[in-house]
Amino acid sequence: MKRFFLISLILFQAACSQSKLIDDSEEENQPASGMIIEARFADQLEIPWSITKKNSTFFISERNGTIAEIAVKSAKVKREPVLLNKTLYTKGEGGFLGFELIPDTNVEALAYHTYIEDGEVLNRLVRLRKDEDQWFEMAALLEGIPGADIHNGGRVKLGPDDKVYVTTGDAAKPELAQQLESFAGKILRLEMDGSVPEDNPFTGSPIYSLGHRNPQGLAWDETGQLYAAEHGQSAHDEINKIESGHNYGWPIIQGGEEGNGMESPLFHTNGNTWAPSGIAYHDGRLYIANLRGEAVRIFDLQNKKEEIFANGNGRIRDVIIEKGTLYYITNNTDGRGKPSANDDQLIGMSLQ
Repeated sequence: MKRFFLISLILFQAACSQSKLIDDSEEENQPASGMIIEARFADQLEIPWSITKKNSTFFISERNGTIAEIAVKSAKVKREPVLLNKTLYTKGEGGFLGFELIPDTNVEALAYHTYIEDGEVLNRLVRLRKDEDQWFEMAALLEGIPGADIHNGGRVKLGPDDKVYVTTGDAAKPELAQQLESFAGKILRLEMDGSVPEDNPFTGSPIYSLGHRNPQGLAWDETGQLYAAEHGQSAHDEINKIESGHNYGWPIIQGGEEGNGMESPLFHTNGNTWAPSGIAYHDGRLYIANLRGEAVRIFDLQNKKEEIFANGNGRIRDVIIEKGTLYYITNNTDGRGKPSANDDQLIGMSLQ
């Protein structure tokens, strides 16, 4: 059965000249027969990591320490430096990662970045303010999060409860994911000022859940239920239903394994590797950015089935959904992809 993804003329008028038509004769692994219409809003992004949007302007974090500002009407990239109080570390998977605009400010954001202190790789959560064509650090909200050249986590999201949620990786030390005295391998939950919410599951701690390997995706459904996506070891990538105080097993269990007092995932990829990054929720489905899987995949929360929504553009790092439109960023310039002349790109598709 053919599926058509039609783009609203009003929303995409400025980008139509950049649209690319892909049919299933061009790609072997299209999500369905027929065609996909894609509007390309920007190209030449530099290792982008997080997408955010305020009104008609996108703000995209780039791992080397810049924010790409893109007005929908112009589709031009204005690259703005981020002035941090601690030197950015960009080796391996580190750098300027998660980025989330703070509503009702002009214009402030939360960001997560890697740094080195006393010879140790670490991560920190900071609050930023935009001032003309630069971003400045206003305050450090949480520092000393274990880091490494791999497995830094890095996603920052504001929840429907107005709390700040942050994913952290195991920093290549799997045992840390089970230790409540370490912030590695966790989902953290904080107040906007960096303090610990009174209703967190572990008194005085920002830890919300533990036993994670390298989570990079967070999304909530309309009931406020939180879901997370994380990288497994040698495949076994996971989608988890996150509950306050629960243990998701890494490194004791993974995939479909079970353990006493530990949560098995809602779904895992068995022997396949997606390397899931950012995720977004819409109408009973999660839309999942795949790095190694080189696609945006849909996971239906009711029937627990997955399918490809869009592919053919290489590695995908993050997705957001706004007013029935899905936007995603490619991640082919991160040293692991095969970048085209236009990479990396911001692409939009209608969900209607």
